[in-house]
Amino acid sequence: MEQKNVVVIGAGVAGLTTALLLSKIPGYKIVVAAKHMPGDYDIEYASPWAGANYSRLQSVSIRGTPAAEWDKLTWTVLEDLARNHPDTGVHFQECEIQSHAKDVGTTTAKWFAELLSTNPWFKDVVPSFRSLPQDRLHPDFDSATAFTSFCINTAIYLPWLVSQCLRHGVIFCRAVFAHILDAASPSFHPSGRVDLVVNCTGIMASKLGGVENKTVVPARGQIVLVRNDAGKMLDVSGTDDGDGEACYVMTRAAGGGIILGGSYQLGNWGSQPDPNLAIRIMKRAVKMCPQLTGGRGIEHLDIIRHGVGLQPVRTKGVKIEKERIGNIAVVHNYGAGGAGYQSSYGCAQAAVDLVEEVLGVRHKL
Repeated sequence: MEQKNVVVIGAGVAGLTTALLLSKIPGYKIVVAAKHMPGDYDIEYASPWAGANYSRLQSVSIRGTPAAEWDKLTWTVLEDLARNHPDTGVHFQECEIQSHAKDVGTTTAKWFAELLSTNPWFKDVVPSFRSLPQDRLHPDFDSATAFTSFCINTAIYLPWLVSQCLRHGVIFCRAVFAHILDAASPSFHPSGRVDLVVNCTGIMASKLGGVENKTVVPARGQIVLVRNDAGKMLDVSGTDDGDGEACYVMTRAAGGGIILGGSYQLGNWGSQPDPNLAIRIMKRAVKMCPQLTGGRGIEHLDIIRHGVGLQPVRTKGVKIEKERIGNIAVVHNYGAGGAGYQSSYGCAQAAVDLVEEVLGVRHKL
């Protein structure tokens, strides 16, 4: 059987998960080529900045859609990692979603649409989903739900994915591509031949030559990482501070700190933290979660760093498709927006299935 050679562009959660699943199939030799690798912090590289958690955001993920099935598959994998593999930096965390009726129609409420529902499609996937009784609600809120979720320490999880890829023979190299066909150059594969390219470039799919998908736009998310203890994950349907601003708190595993967010600023490429937005983020978080500071002000937050990431939002949801560009077969897996981690295994498996359609290694064993 002839070996099939694949280059995966991108080393975010999409690229690494796709490379890992593909590398487990005998007959493939995988190279991950990327400008940024785990350990880097750059505005183009969204994965390190993510919370990251499982709480379905984009409303395109509804019952019966491929996106819902991708999320279900991912839940199964993440549940196993949380239970049996603490070295991944994935842990269970109770999540509470609080909702204001007045937020309906705002940017944040649309972003959180499925999450805010009292009857979401994922209620039968996550453990202990329930609506909270009225006497449990803060006077400012009209409804709330709770369930068991995950939170992922990306500083541990991304290197873990790399380590698993290395165990399966994946090769990593740094590369900057002006055009997707550059990744098909024989110089990027030890065999001297590339049979297929997997495009997991995230937000840069909007600029990569040969792709240049203008339906992919950044959703600028700003966060504050602190050392204070929150105890659980909290999300709110909106804020009074701006249409594109959000309020959430989540605790990363293994001492990874507490993420305070945030913002959802569509079309904004700004790379530097906005100090005024940071203050609003901290004030909202302390008000929603007083245990962060013991009921005191934001000056009692112990800040690790401020961060900005660009979620790769595609108008029609994640793009998982195959095509031929020039003389090379290409499979795309990008545009998951804020759902990159919670749909990662489902999306990666869908991309791997397309690679198999094109190259068919598994079917020739």
